[in-house]
Amino acid sequence: MDPSLDMWDLSSSLISLWINRFYIYMGLAFGISLWICVQIVIKKQDRNSQEKSVPKTTLDLMTNGYVSLEKKEIFVSGVKIFYGSQTGTAKGFATILAEAVTSLDLPVAIINLKEYDPDDHLVEEVTSKNVCIFLVATYTDGRPTESAEWFCKWLEEASSDFRFGKTYLKGMRYAVFGLGNSAYASYFNKVGKNVDKWLWMLGAHRVMTRGEGDCDVGRSKHGSIEADFRVWKTKFIYQLQALCKGGKKKSCGGNCKKGKCESNQHGSEETEPRPHTPDELHPRDTEEEEPCESSSEEEFGTEDRQGLNSVVDVEDLGKIMDRVKKEKKEKEQQEEKTSLFRNTGKNEDGERRAMITPALREALTKQGYQLIGSHSGVKLCRWTKSMLRGRGGCYKHTFYGIESHRCMETTPSLACANKCVFCWRHHTNPVGTEWRWKMDQPEMILKEAIENHQNMIKQFKGVPGVQAGRFEEGMAVKHCALSLVGEPIMYPEINRFLKLLHHCKISSFLVTNAQFPMEIRNLKPVTQLYVSVDASTKDSLKKIDRPLFKDFWQRFLDSLKALAAKQQRTVYRLTLVKAWNVDELQAYAQLVSLGNPDFIEVKGVTYCGESSASSLTMANVPWHEEVVRFVRELAELIPDYEIACEHEHSNCLLIAHKKFKVDGEWWTWIDYSRFQELVQEYEDSGGSKTFGAKDYMSKTPHWALFGASERGFDPKDTRYQRKNRSKDISGC
Repeated sequence: MDPSLDMWDLSSSLISLWINRFYIYMGLAFGISLWICVQIVIKKQDRNSQEKSVPKTTLDLMTNGYVSLEKKEIFVSGVKIFYGSQTGTAKGFATILAEAVTSLDLPVAIINLKEYDPDDHLVEEVTSKNVCIFLVATYTDGRPTESAEWFCKWLEEASSDFRFGKTYLKGMRYAVFGLGNSAYASYFNKVGKNVDKWLWMLGAHRVMTRGEGDCDVGRSKHGSIEADFRVWKTKFIYQLQALCKGGKKKSCGGNCKKGKCESNQHGSEETEPRPHTPDELHPRDTEEEEPCESSSEEEFGTEDRQGLNSVVDVEDLGKIMDRVKKEKKEKEQQEEKTSLFRNTGKNEDGERRAMITPALREALTKQGYQLIGSHSGVKLCRWTKSMLRGRGGCYKHTFYGIESHRCMETTPSLACANKCVFCWRHHTNPVGTEWRWKMDQPEMILKEAIENHQNMIKQFKGVPGVQAGRFEEGMAVKHCALSLVGEPIMYPEINRFLKLLHHCKISSFLVTNAQFPMEIRNLKPVTQLYVSVDASTKDSLKKIDRPLFKDFWQRFLDSLKALAAKQQRTVYRLTLVKAWNVDELQAYAQLVSLGNPDFIEVKGVTYCGESSASSLTMANVPWHEEVVRFVRELAELIPDYEIACEHEHSNCLLIAHKKFKVDGEWWTWIDYSRFQELVQEYEDSGGSKTFGAKDYMSKTPHWALFGASERGFDPKDTRYQRKNRSKDISGC
């Protein structure tokens, strides 16, 4: 073949391809497009088959045909626990909650509100993904504790300041647990409610129903403030776990039926919880809600919700209204039943709760109390110990002839109606305005009180300095000081208890805080009845005694009037607190004329050491010379009285009515044997044969009189003063 012809054929083929190149391009483009479409269809079919067989969590990891590493989203970065505490309870709860949160492997920070500046740091919680917990206590008159005072003030002002606005804390998540005492009804958990309200007003999101702890064991929903906190803590941890998993659970709005909350079935559309107005912020008489989503639809049942979402026939409106009324009536009856159990201090089984909770039992036991039954206690007075060793007796020994080593200090009621600033028990005892606890019988209380007292006396056998004769005498109780702690007159069977004491030939010295005038009027004869007169004006009494009753001043005055009607020995007991109640002499004189007591004891306050429950310091303790000056000035204003006795060692003086000064000699001591005879005659006569204070008086020894060189110290004993001694705050 001719080579030139072969070259020509090749050239013509190339020229033909060049001339038809556009058709070739179009064919290639079509083929590539067809291939891409086929691949897309294949991949889509593969993906659909995977969705049917592979779990959703695995599908989230599939991207473009290969598995990538999971990038975990963080929903909760940590928990911050803020606390405002006065006595340390809220701080203790913060520690307990922190331990529970730590078990979820979450970072936890415990912050004292006293050391926290909300102006600089609170807004940071909007974007921090933290959950903020506020454990806040309510203090005197509904005010926050000292440590939380600035935080609450700033929060209140910010919530009403237009410059902050309603979205200032939007994005912040929080929960509140309040600590309070329902005995102060008008102030119960006021701080917790306010903090909850103010945070919500600033746009913060509540993730958990506010908890309300109640120190009043009779009204506490779960029996004690510790139990209230445990229940709330458990629910919070459950809610926190849901938040950590990215759940959208919110606190229930409170309108769905217990156990039948179906708000998580409303559909995929999320709804914000219904805002709580200040007046309806979780009333304490309703059941605490389970954490769940909420919406305004929960106000209605399922059938009602369907009816409202469709056209309702006019004829059906009556049925709907009847059903709504019926449900409302059932709810009110349930709430009334629940409220009744709370107000009477009963559980749902109808049994009254014990006054002494496990936490209270532990605290009082550490202080040396021997607890009796569910509401009583006994403790060995330091003057009992002192007189066993021949080192002198208490001021009652000097003023009235009590044998201190034979005196039992006890109480049938640990509860009190006041929270005095100078309380030597540091407010570890419960408070209340009425008896609503389980009640023990007086026979059991007296029997165990004597046994416990004797057991404590036995511990001094063989102790260096203890006199054998006094040790033997100390085993036989002769006097009972019902002044240990609390308000013994609250005990419903106080008259039976007193009768049992007198049958055992034990004298009775009962102290009351002048808040129960009716009980004073109904009280049977006692050896000596005391009323604490801690202040002479309404304002100072409220400041010092911090009473629970709203009508505390009228109750105080009525108690003094009731005291004036008593025929047996009566005493005003004044405790002087420097810079608090020492400048009200004229007012004190007026109160003396109101109650006409037989005696007036004036004692300088005893400093019981630093306490978060009180602001008293050593500066508030008057010197003995200052007490003497006060007593002299007071005696000048009450002409029927004179200074009779002094006990310098207790910083105490006695003003006595002049009727006890016979032929120039004082008869302030008590003839205890004669009293027992008189009270027995009174009982035998059914109360018709009465007797008076002068019928069992006894002559006062010279060494006990005011102005004597002994200054009230019995010369039979040896005065002993220890240096650098640890303070013993027990005593009557």
